[in-house]
Amino acid sequence: MAKGAISQFIEKNYLHFNAAALVDAAKAYETHLENGGKMFMTLAGAMSTAELGISLAEMIRQGKVHAICCTGANLEEDVFNLVAHDFYKRIPRYRDLTPDDEWDLLENGFNRVTDTCIPEGEAIRRIEKHILEIWKEADAKGERYLPHEFFYQLLNSGVLKQYYQIPPENSWLLAACEKNLPIIVPGWEDSTLGNIFASYCFTGDLKPSTMKSGIEYMTYLAQWYLDTYKNTSGIGFFQIGGGIAGDFPICVVPMLKQDLEMEEVSFWAYFCQISDSTTSYGSYSGAVPNEKISWGKLHKTSPSFVIESDATIVAPLIFAYVLGQ
Repeated sequence: MAKGAISQFIEKNYLHFNAAALVDAAKAYETHLENGGKMFMTLAGAMSTAELGISLAEMIRQGKVHAICCTGANLEEDVFNLVAHDFYKRIPRYRDLTPDDEWDLLENGFNRVTDTCIPEGEAIRRIEKHILEIWKEADAKGERYLPHEFFYQLLNSGVLKQYYQIPPENSWLLAACEKNLPIIVPGWEDSTLGNIFASYCFTGDLKPSTMKSGIEYMTYLAQWYLDTYKNTSGIGFFQIGGGIAGDFPICVVPMLKQDLEMEEVSFWAYFCQISDSTTSYGSYSGAVPNEKISWGKLHKTSPSFVIESDATIVAPLIFAYVLGQ
């Protein structure tokens, strides 16, 4: 595939250190797909609020991503941005904010994520009203779904189209929904809508069992892995950030191989992590890929890369290279 201007610039200028690791990881990603592999991607941090969907959605549409694991925050914040983008407030000099400034943001209904403030009324409460109806309907029928399945129901209903404030093609969750992409959301209750769901359980308006749990997500992921690896040259693992979004799904391989004694199951066939967590003692997010070999997650021959940099800068460049831009 002929490369576009962005890819050519990267190849010409990114020759050493983290820049070279970016190129190596991007080329290996491309090779992995060309050889018939699939790619599993994880999203930590606040990548949705950083509008990663602008580049990630196209990766999903073009079949460069085959499943995603993300935090509950990333799941919901892509939709928040979709319906309330015009109401967001950006604060370039956020480091200069005083406690009084932060309190003023709270009083005016803004929740800050670094330099970007999410508008509670237009984003969170707007979504709450509509997803609550879906939760209650399932609860009344005794039906149970995974968190992302409720979001897919919400998007497929079309009720949010009246609020769209960005081009729909820039929403990664919409792109995933259109492909019915498998999404894993461990620890979903640690999110704004997760807290809201819990509040309705606390009042007795909803039953906790209506929302499927993290254990059910692990079994869902295990089945996906078993169904997928047999028909590919391997499944790669592309990790953005650290935390539960990466820690949770990478463990499915040792679970299958060691706990279920399915020795024929393949290791993760590619690994790349973009992280600003420096290598440190006892830190999983800062652990080098080699440590994963001893845990049965990666094979000693698995291509592996670490790019110690800001994912908001690095990920779109890698995506552009893989897309040939």
